[in-house]
Amino acid sequence: MPSPTPRQILDTLLPYLKTAGAYARQIQPRIAAQPAKAAGSDNFFAAALSDADLSVQTFVEVALLAHFPELRFYGEEHAQTYNTKYFRAIDLGPQDDYLITLDPIDGTQFYLDGHDNYQIILTVLNQDEFEAVLAISPSQHCYYYTVRGQGTHRGHWQDTMADCRPLMVQPKTPAVCLGFALTALIDPLKDRYQVFHTGSSYSKQRQIPNFNGLLSGDLAGAVLERSQFIDGAALAFMAQEMGYWVTTWEGQPPPPLHQCRDMRRPGLVIGATAEVHRDLLAAVRTI
Repeated sequence: MPSPTPRQILDTLLPYLKTAGAYARQIQPRIAAQPAKAAGSDNFFAAALSDADLSVQTFVEVALLAHFPELRFYGEEHAQTYNTKYFRAIDLGPQDDYLITLDPIDGTQFYLDGHDNYQIILTVLNQDEFEAVLAISPSQHCYYYTVRGQGTHRGHWQDTMADCRPLMVQPKTPAVCLGFALTALIDPLKDRYQVFHTGSSYSKQRQIPNFNGLLSGDLAGAVLERSQFIDGAALAFMAQEMGYWVTTWEGQPPPPLHQCRDMRRPGLVIGATAEVHRDLLAAVRTI
């Protein structure tokens, strides 16, 4: 039997991810936080964990094992689920031996605080680069998908992938988002941009853009101090496919995935235009 293509993988898993998203949306008002992932961590985003993270991952694992048992799989909660032992591997393999990754609730703190800009992110990784990404936004009733070399598309909740429309870079405001540890970048940027810093700007009462604002048009740029394959690097890949400028902090193209360690790319600078990217890169070089 021939190996499934990245597009076939997304097509098959989309209905399951929509069901998982509907579940997450339904229980959000009643969700109870699990013990923090990293007790004592200053980064409350990295520490947040919910019942939904664990349930969504288990559901997607069941779907993957039923349809694509031959594929590699790495889920964010792999250490806590019952199914990790049934997958062939949880790491990158040789070229065209795809690794599926899952962030079951990206933006768990947003989710726990009742905001609507959390998402479920599934990726298809090759040895060198992302092949495809599917980002489901249950409470915004939409989803986004990217297939390598074919751009990024957006669809309403009921749409099939064939119904989705290509996305172009169209930021609504000159706003940028900074990773949790990047407080030092606020001052160099605040005279030209509305700066959202995930640490100091976050509020339980007032929603701020998450990094998926790159897709919705709420952000003209972002700087990530680290970019995990399962979330930040995936969103950067989607932004790049829709026309954003994406480089490392040194201004170089992101390295091939197999050259990265610990399932993450280095820090990334993402700009909707050459000017935005240049401003962000210049700010990074001051720290």
